[in-house]
Amino acid sequence: MTWQAEIDELHLRADMARQMGGPESVAFHKGRGKLTVRERLDILADPGTFAETGVLAGKATYEGRELEALTPANSVTGVVKIDGRKVIVHGGDFTIRGGSADGSVADKSGWAVKQAYSLKLPFIRLLDATGGSVRTFESMGRTYLPANDRVLDTELLQMVPCVSAVMGSVAGLPAVQAAMCHFNVMVKGTSQLFVAGPPVVKAGLGIEISKEDLGNEDIQVRTSGVVANLAVDEADALRQVRQFLSYLPRSVFHTAPVMPATDDPDRADDWLKDAIPRDRRKIYDPRKILSCVMDQGSVFEIGRWQGGSVITALARPNGFGARPLT
Repeated sequence: MTWQAEIDELHLRADMARQMGGPESVAFHKGRGKLTVRERLDILADPGTFAETGVLAGKATYEGRELEALTPANSVTGVVKIDGRKVIVHGGDFTIRGGSADGSVADKSGWAVKQAYSLKLPFIRLLDATGGSVRTFESMGRTYLPANDRVLDTELLQMVPCVSAVMGSVAGLPAVQAAMCHFNVMVKGTSQLFVAGPPVVKAGLGIEISKEDLGNEDIQVRTSGVVANLAVDEADALRQVRQFLSYLPRSVFHTAPVMPATDDPDRADDWLKDAIPRDRRKIYDPRKILSCVMDQGSVFEIGRWQGGSVITALARPNGFGARPLT
């Protein structure tokens, strides 16, 4: 007697989980111009470095003793490497019940926060989830009880870099998580962010409103300032996440990374002597000045659409890590 049958079932269960919500749900999701959570992780991580935790979590159905089907948890979590450094990541899977709490199996998000805290690793949330719903209350037989379960999230902010990427329609608790970070970004045209969606607004206020008018990039990036940066597409959003982390240390107990300097430290742009006009009534381009003074291509601006009279950015002088500029 061996355990081969059980091992085979574990592999089968993992394969089923990686199918996410199934071919039809995935096709519908991608038809809206969005990537799946696993495709996002492939772009975010250094190639071949994603080590998943909790892939077996799901609701299984059996025909006798044979595994017939599996509905996996609607989130994916684990450890990736970005520029060779380990990072904890948790991503919502919108192909399974819209990433809502109804489809959750085990507390993957809680595991990710605890791992980031205990291992002192940066933490990334790829948010694409609608939070809770009335169905959750029906299954529980009650509403949520008040709880102080966000303490570790706030302590994490004091220890390691935390990033949130709004990758789709995000509401409820995930909307709160979108703001519980040091840097966040949303995607133009395909992501929205709000505490409660249009049906709740209509029920509470009697106002008809679309998801876009409630929380698209015009609202959350250009008006409210809840989200710092805007990406042209999902690949750009994930690139910005990688770039932001590249300036920062792994935790408050570590130093910022030093990158190989590709810019000549003796470079001196002759244009700088005329960069600021003598006439105070004339304008000048401070972004161009920063690009000349810092390593070329290293200036990473944050919050460009808020407080237009001030530029905030991270940049590198001679390859060194985080140097905040204001």
